[in-house]
Amino acid sequence: MDQSIPPPTPAIKPVARVPMPSSPAPAPAPTPQTGAAPRQRQWSAGRGRALLRPRSFVIAAVLLMALAYGGRELYMRFTHVYEYDARVSADIVTISSRADGWLVEMPVREGMLVEAGQVLVRIDDRIAKLRADAFRAQIEGVRVERARLRAERKLDKNQSDAQMRTRTSNVTVREKALGALRADLDFAKLELERSRTLFASRVINERQLQMAQVAVTKLEIQILQLQAEHEQAEGSLDEARVGHDRLGVIDAQIEALTHQVANLAAQLHQQLVDVEDRTIKSPIPAVIDRTFVLPGEYVAAGQRILLLHNPKEVWVEANIKETQVSRLKLGQLVHVSVDAYPDDKFTGRVARIGSATMARFALIPTPNPSGNFTKITQRVAVKIDMVDMPKPLTPGMMVEVDIDVR
Repeated sequence: MDQSIPPPTPAIKPVARVPMPSSPAPAPAPTPQTGAAPRQRQWSAGRGRALLRPRSFVIAAVLLMALAYGGRELYMRFTHVYEYDARVSADIVTISSRADGWLVEMPVREGMLVEAGQVLVRIDDRIAKLRADAFRAQIEGVRVERARLRAERKLDKNQSDAQMRTRTSNVTVREKALGALRADLDFAKLELERSRTLFASRVINERQLQMAQVAVTKLEIQILQLQAEHEQAEGSLDEARVGHDRLGVIDAQIEALTHQVANLAAQLHQQLVDVEDRTIKSPIPAVIDRTFVLPGEYVAAGQRILLLHNPKEVWVEANIKETQVSRLKLGQLVHVSVDAYPDDKFTGRVARIGSATMARFALIPTPNPSGNFTKITQRVAVKIDMVDMPKPLTPGMMVEVDIDVR
């Protein structure tokens, strides 16, 4: 056995394949070399194929849309005024009570629609009604006293009139009787003088002269007595006149009672107003926005009970830049976009342009003591009344306004 190591065998190198000769390719046809026209036609054909690609159509459409949108925006900026910070506003009415008391009934709730004159709140009115009844009783008592005085005045007037007539007649009779006696006295005095003349001539005797003297003396005594009676009758007449003047005192008392009745009637009317105020009614057709108390609570005078507003009397308040106010006029058409109703179209008109900027109504003034000034465009409140309102708007809603200033 041969155990010798055989010599190493040399590594076999890979043999590269030699392509087999194939059939010869046909030679390209000779192209005419006439300037660069063929190259331009190739470039034009490639550009045409590039323009017909879908991406090119998309780019062209986007460019056209951008141009159209930019042109529209430029046109709208010249013919319209936009404001994105606008809100719906309304007159919010605060309902409160003029009187204090227990709230016994509240038949309305938040969000409820109420008519004008509908009861909103009832406050306990028992004590107020009792006070009104007390005033009625006082008025009735004063009226009874006034009626009594009127009856007394009528009685006193009748008595005074009767006394006046009687005593006036007595005075008149005595005046006439006194006149007659004075005429008789004058005649008796003439007779006495004639008797004295005749007695001096011895025509009559002394007895006849004495009789004439007695007649004169008797008439004088009767006249004095009648004068006393006349004076007494005049005194009685004066007493009757004093009793007649007492009617003026009764008239003054009746007048005072009349004023007292008027005063009590005014107090009664005030008390009835207090009773009526304890039943609070809606002043307008409205919707209840919010309530602050519940039945059974005690409310004080002036305490707010609820808030309401008329849903048909709403408007839009937009704060327009002062640089654009000069383009606004009353009655201009306004397109309103409501965030809550993006698919509905609301229309309004400019109703009022504010006479002062919003900075003048700020609670905290902004002085400039340092002298550093930064000019800030101010805002002017513009009120827009709604003309077409397809859906109800709530105060506080955010809206956008587009005012046509053409």
